[in-house]
Amino acid sequence: MTFTLAVAGKGGVGKSTFAALAVRHLHEATGEVVLAVDADPNANLGLKLGTEPGRTVGSIRESLTAKGDEPPQGVSRQELLEYEIRLALQEGDGFDLLTMGRQEGAGCYCFANNMLRTFVDGLSDQRPYVVIDNEAGLEHLSRRTTRSSDVLFVISDRSKTAMNSAKRIADLAKEMKLDIGRTVLVVNMVDSLSDPVPEAGGNGFDAVCLVRRSDFLASNALETESLLGVPTRDPAFSDVAKAVDAERRTR
Repeated sequence: MTFTLAVAGKGGVGKSTFAALAVRHLHEATGEVVLAVDADPNANLGLKLGTEPGRTVGSIRESLTAKGDEPPQGVSRQELLEYEIRLALQEGDGFDLLTMGRQEGAGCYCFANNMLRTFVDGLSDQRPYVVIDNEAGLEHLSRRTTRSSDVLFVISDRSKTAMNSAKRIADLAKEMKLDIGRTVLVVNMVDSLSDPVPEAGGNGFDAVCLVRRSDFLASNALETESLLGVPTRDPAFSDVAKAVDAERRTR
């Protein structure tokens, strides 16, 4: 059975950092190869996992469109899409990365989103763990990029703007009746685990967890975006691992 973890939140609150640390922890804790999906057009997940994003779903869409609507003889359109996207998977240390890439320019984004959903749904049957780093804001929910997940981690800092955004994301997920098992608020970059936390139920969340500031991440941010060198004893890494494991146990 696949455990699918989705990450959302406004920009600048540490969403992709949480997703990357979750990917690394799941691999190190289980030995399994994790499917990491960067569904944010402003792709950062690959860099945080120490790899280049490679070819994107968006670029595949543009390429196929330029060649016309008809696939080569004897190949269905769906088979061609799956073949191209499978080639775009980047193999990393304990993960395979699929990058959504930029949006499709003017007009509807449905085609690339449908490709992503279809392929992730197929891969999910073959992978024990999937981590999806969604784009900032609410668009991924309104377009149903995040269709089904065991847990949706909504990342926020302590600012009122970020907290309000997190609550709107939780409310929209419920309003659209998305297939999400649990919705968890992550208050990021706190000074201590004893800091006061918002009430979960009254804010539309099933649980609330805290992630402490990381001196290691702050001191290395100018040198590298990769999080593969973060020590396991680092407070941020250990708090992300604890949050992920708590949700795995609820399945």
